[in-house]
Amino acid sequence: MIPKEEAMADPPVIIWEHEVGSLLRYRDLIPRLEDALGKFSRRDSAEVIQPVRTAVPLQKHSGFMGLMPAYMENDGVLCTKFACFYKREKGSPLPAVQATVVLLDPEYGNIKAVIHGEVITDMRTAAVSAISAKLLMPPGAEVLAILGTGKQALSHYNVFTEIFSFKEVRVWSRTKESVERFVRSVGGAARGCSSAEEAVRGADVIVTATGSTEPVLYGQWVKTGAHVAAVGACRPDWRELDDVLMKGAVVYVDSREGALSESGDVILSGAEVFAELGDVINGTKSAQREKTTVFKSLGMGVEDAVSAKLVFDQWTAKATKS
Repeated sequence: MIPKEEAMADPPVIIWEHEVGSLLRYRDLIPRLEDALGKFSRRDSAEVIQPVRTAVPLQKHSGFMGLMPAYMENDGVLCTKFACFYKREKGSPLPAVQATVVLLDPEYGNIKAVIHGEVITDMRTAAVSAISAKLLMPPGAEVLAILGTGKQALSHYNVFTEIFSFKEVRVWSRTKESVERFVRSVGGAARGCSSAEEAVRGADVIVTATGSTEPVLYGQWVKTGAHVAAVGACRPDWRELDDVLMKGAVVYVDSREGALSESGDVILSGAEVFAELGDVINGTKSAQREKTTVFKSLGMGVEDAVSAKLVFDQWTAKATKS
């Protein structure tokens, strides 16, 4: 047994954003997230303890601070993320999201690592959306549509084009300049669209990654059997999807408790939540690919925890070799 004073002797590691980007890979992250989602949905306190996110209003700045703790007893992982997110005015130079992930020693309670959280947030969110698509999108899916052109839109483009073989990728945002900038950033591999309807008509998979607080995707545009991964609108009075889509689709979530307390898309539409993704992974609920499906993502502390553990392990291995 290592004496307590020795275990706490080393100062916390600080892992900067550029380092996180060099350490995280979707091929490593996705299987760990699948495992974590399954553990969460089993509701075994020895596997995952995760309360619903606490949100502190930052009224002066039109934002919130979210606190997202998680404890994985069997895996020895204790973690929390501080995420500040804002409703920014159009053209604001300020970031819409800032995040910091803190990894702790569960036995002694000391901080092991402070990790800049933007890359973790972007990549784990996109990876979970990709897991939802793997489970729920129609067989032979060929067309991907992305609504939004920010960091989340780009991370979703990256993972969806890395693990799936779409023949066409369409993208839309509220401004032509944003669309053109996004298309340039991916080397012209996506087609910009002048309207959200143009982007999603006939698409097999649709990602909504916007800062909108009102619907931008309407059910009448979505073809039967399409899969929608909705990752914006993380407050109970914000939404990206209209009632027609929510009520006509089979709705999956990451956390049932989280969706029923935080998701405006679920709460305001009155749509029934069919299952968590972890239920499908565990085989206790079906993946209804033949129907229109919606995965409403809010993000979970356990996703940050396994991502942070992976980053820390990779960082430690790299530091040991050097």
